[in-house]
Amino acid sequence: MPAPLLNLDCSKEEALALIFPQFPVLTSKTAGWNGIYLAYDYQLPGETPEVSSLQHGMAIFVDIPKPIKAERKIGEVLRSEQVKQGDIVIVPAGTTNQTQWYDSGSVIMLGFEPAIFSRTISEIVEPEKVELAPYFATPDPLICQLGLTLKAELESNSLGSKLYAETIVNLLAVHLLQHYCIQKPVIKEYTGGLPKYKLQSVIDYINTYLEQSLGLEELAQVVQMSPTYFSRLFKQSTGLAPHQYLIQCRVNRAKQLLSRGNAIADVAYKVGFANQAHLNYHFKRLLGVTPKSVGKNL
Repeated sequence: MPAPLLNLDCSKEEALALIFPQFPVLTSKTAGWNGIYLAYDYQLPGETPEVSSLQHGMAIFVDIPKPIKAERKIGEVLRSEQVKQGDIVIVPAGTTNQTQWYDSGSVIMLGFEPAIFSRTISEIVEPEKVELAPYFATPDPLICQLGLTLKAELESNSLGSKLYAETIVNLLAVHLLQHYCIQKPVIKEYTGGLPKYKLQSVIDYINTYLEQSLGLEELAQVVQMSPTYFSRLFKQSTGLAPHQYLIQCRVNRAKQLLSRGNAIADVAYKVGFANQAHLNYHFKRLLGVTPKSVGKNL
């Protein structure tokens, strides 16, 4: 008698036990990424039971010293494949999948709610007319880089990681729409940037709540736009993605506070960085000097 199908819900911690033999070394469980789920681990040879997920999911293979032989079943299709570094696998929500692999390697498992995908692409197409397609192992440098960027942001424990994660998933959703859907819609281009009054409203909001964990959807709601539309127009207006602008504002505010004699650790907390090391990194990256050097020049 075949084993019963397991229904996977990535929003629940116990779901990880169905995918990973041991608890992953890194997860987004406490990151506050609404509807976005990431887990990273080094996988030994093994297999997963047949599962079906409530979320769209993908595996991103990021550290594969040599090709790994694998047998994968997605829906009713079974294939043998050689998985290489930089490959991805896509399993849409509600699609059954089962895998057996015969060597070791590191993988990022990324899941996100179908509602996020639909909401993100709604400015471009009618979501109900678009269907995400399943894909066996295939190389995709952009998705691999986005996955590694999310992993790095999670490791940095940044208070800006929520905005960063939502921005990246926004990019990911548009990329999936262009390349991994059964339908291939024409993507509209937006030009002209945000109206000045809307841009100023967002800037004022960011500076008012600089120390908080701001999200892309939250900023988009300030000007009553979809995250996709807002993100593109904001970058056209400022030259920076929303998460980049947020970091720049935090660094500039930190410089002001440091010039008044505030302690570096206190400043890091006041402007929304997770810790002093995170402030040091972005301060030196953007201004070319350390926070300590600003204090010395008083």
